[in-house]
Amino acid sequence: MRFHVKPLMTGVLAVSLFAACNADQSHGEKPADGAADSSSNPVETKKPNSDYKPAFEGQTRIKGVHTQTPLDVKMLSDGLVYPWGIITLPDGRFLITERKGTLRIATAGGQLSAPITGLPKVNSDGQGGLLDVILDPDFASNRIIYWSFSQDVPPGTLTAVGKGKLAADEKSVEGATVIYQALPAFPSKLHYGSRLAWDKEGNLFVSTGERSDIKSRPQAQQLNSALGKVLRITKEGKPAPGNPFANTPDARPEIWSYGHRNVQGLAIHPVTGDLWEDEFGPKGGDEVNRVEPGKNYGWATITYGLEYSGKKVGEGITQKEGLEQPVYYWDPVVSPSGATFYSGDLIPEWKNNLFIGSLSGMHIVRLVIENNNVVGEERLLADQQQRFRDVVQGADGALYAISDGEKGRLFRIGKK
Repeated sequence: MRFHVKPLMTGVLAVSLFAACNADQSHGEKPADGAADSSSNPVETKKPNSDYKPAFEGQTRIKGVHTQTPLDVKMLSDGLVYPWGIITLPDGRFLITERKGTLRIATAGGQLSAPITGLPKVNSDGQGGLLDVILDPDFASNRIIYWSFSQDVPPGTLTAVGKGKLAADEKSVEGATVIYQALPAFPSKLHYGSRLAWDKEGNLFVSTGERSDIKSRPQAQQLNSALGKVLRITKEGKPAPGNPFANTPDARPEIWSYGHRNVQGLAIHPVTGDLWEDEFGPKGGDEVNRVEPGKNYGWATITYGLEYSGKKVGEGITQKEGLEQPVYYWDPVVSPSGATFYSGDLIPEWKNNLFIGSLSGMHIVRLVIENNNVVGEERLLADQQQRFRDVVQGADGALYAISDGEKGRLFRIGKK
């Protein structure tokens, strides 16, 4: 890959890309409609961890695609401290969470505000802390925001959702209150989830993890537990009307779907309105799913991954009647995190493509989706060698991404 680096200002770099493809991809032409080209090899070249076979063609290692639009990538800031979630404000700026418990506002040029305070205390040990953030649909008039975080609740911690008002001076959150707790609490520092997304009725989707421990793992399959689930709640934190288990005895009425491992990406398709998610597998078996109400997505009964020891998970099966297959999976893992569908006009060939931050994979995943199937995959910004935590579309039609770390970065990916 050829690129030119020039300073924009102190601590800010501009990277003008002359080729958008990763070095381990082939360079075949791509049709104008963004579909996979038969001459392009899969982007993944490493040996899988398991010998499991996909349930259908294209479920993994799909053909590679390549963005034809010349891209301009700018590193706007490296002043974030372990950022986790990013959302676009109505004026084109960004609201960003930092795991230690503070929010930051970033301009489209990368200038960062002082830390915004006033949130409830978080437990930032392990994978915990202040996690995702989302604006109220009426934020422009009410300035209400929602956030997810890991909260200390005996006998351990849990994923919680808070709500409050961003002060007019943007220095604090006023009236912060916890509206939902994903019970039961469990003594683990891992697998909190958790992303937030609105449905078309103004209800809030919340994803949770199953807390990783072998003891808590079975709760992903249990309807009396909020662990390992996608939940759907009102703005007040109550179970949303019409949820699939509202009339099921002993089931938590906030559950939308279950059988998830650690969902760190939620995104609404801009055309169909469908909810899509991505979640971490163990050693292999990272997944992308189209989430439907009441469906069971299989963890830990079926998986395309292995235990970290290399042993099989449970019975070592990948399919079972009544359990949903992932639309797509990775082996080895990419550690998929925050996700967004592209709906802008700046780069037309990206229309309705799904973009996912990749942590261990150190790139941004681009998936071309047609008829609910993945037909092409691309790896963007792999040359930056960053753990990408979240990605969002900006008001200008560019993509903006944050990377994990003590010197977390904010990137802009636009048209050259």
